Amino acid sequence: MRATLLTFALLSTTLLAQTPAQPDWAKLDEETLRHYLAIIRMDTTDPPGGEKPVVDYLKQVLEAEGIAVQTFALEPHRPNLVARIKGSGKQRPLLLMGHSDTVNVDPKKWTHPPFGGMREGGYIYGRGTVDDKDNVIAHVMTMLMLKRLNVKLDRDVILLIEAGEEGTTRVGIQFMVNQHFAEIDAEFCYAEGGSLTRTGGEVKYARVQTVEKIPRAITVTSKGVAGHGSVPLETNALAHLGEAVGAIAAWTPPMRINETTAAYFKRLATVSSPADAARYRDLLSPDPKISGPADAYLRKNEPSHWSMLRTSLSPTMITGGYRTNVIPSEGTANIDTRLAPDEDPAKFLELVKQVVNDPQVEVSYGARDTRPPTPTAKLDSEAFKVIEANITKHYKTITLPTMSTGATDMSYLRQKGMQCYGLGPALDSEDGPKGFGAHSDQERIVESELYRFVRFNWDAVVDLARAK
Repeated sequence: MRATLLTFALLSTTLLAQTPAQPDWAKLDEETLRHYLAIIRMDTTDPPGGEKPVVDYLKQVLEAEGIAVQTFALEPHRPNLVARIKGSGKQRPLLLMGHSDTVNVDPKKWTHPPFGGMREGGYIYGRGTVDDKDNVIAHVMTMLMLKRLNVKLDRDVILLIEAGEEGTTRVGIQFMVNQHFAEIDAEFCYAEGGSLTRTGGEVKYARVQTVEKIPRAITVTSKGVAGHGSVPLETNALAHLGEAVGAIAAWTPPMRINETTAAYFKRLATVSSPADAARYRDLLSPDPKISGPADAYLRKNEPSHWSMLRTSLSPTMITGGYRTNVIPSEGTANIDTRLAPDEDPAKFLELVKQVVNDPQVEVSYGARDTRPPTPTAKLDSEAFKVIEANITKHYKTITLPTMSTGATDMSYLRQKGMQCYGLGPALDSEDGPKGFGAHSDQERIVESELYRFVRFNWDAVVDLARAK
């Protein structure tokens, strides 16, 4: 009996030693809000950038807790911040990444000041509230708690607050990967790119980004003969351009299912209505007679899901002509192109040329800030299992591995062999269509969901990195 009690006591002591103390969440919520509002109120639009105020502020916050901070800058006003909390080294590090820049704003279109951090009706409004200063602050608060609570770690936990994600990656992730990769090298990375979908206040499912499309730009140029507008010409450059753009927009590129999208639709079917579930399962059929109708339904009714299944093409800009009574000799259209991860760029361009099929029209890749093609992050890794377990714990919902139709800087890290996972807070499903989402003129976050995301992030980091 005495031996049994001794064994139980030793086991209890071991478990207590392995389980880190929990933060005082009420106090931490207040601190989270203070730091979050501080950086939301800093204008870090890119271009021109100017991320230095955010980096200076966070550097001071971290150093006040005794966390060593380094900054690396290709341009002095656009620094990247790196901080590290050391572990035992038994396991390779975990990287926490967020970006401090935001897209631009047109203040005239905002109801609330874009850099005001206004709190109203349970929301916080401002540029960067969900892209990506929410992730930045969640990671910063996790670092502060790891240090304050002296959590024993098997992995180093590295924080990277990068510049330039929104269009000038040469000063941010490219600079860090090419010049300072040793400072951020890790086995796993948590970054932006995921989210939870909330409808009527209830979280329906969580998306964890494990792969993403490759952004490219296709330029369509039509050349003809200039002339007087009173004499219509069959060679009218704008007429040919319009037909080419229309053909591209109407085309359905071939479907390309990968490991992530297959898992996504299989899991989504388990929490969908019977009609939607049947369609999602039909998508995965090798028989086009079965998958085709489901695919056509998505194109009309669920365009984001339709885009996840293939390389996508969206006409976004058309230029040509300079006055009403002159037929221009040239017109140009820009096509936002998002290549599927396994798409061959050269072969796909040839397909687009075949779709246009007009000797008067040239089709080529144009210049843009792109990302490299990368493999899918593993769905059976320790990190993914930890993320999934904590989504269940904090949100009581299903986890959907997701391919982003957009792009993030995780692609540069995945190219180096890092297993990267995109996370994010719960967002109202109505916000995007109603103009309250990322990059919108009324960008906002549910305040309570910011705090819940910080709690989730803490557990997802501690469960992966703590000493075991």
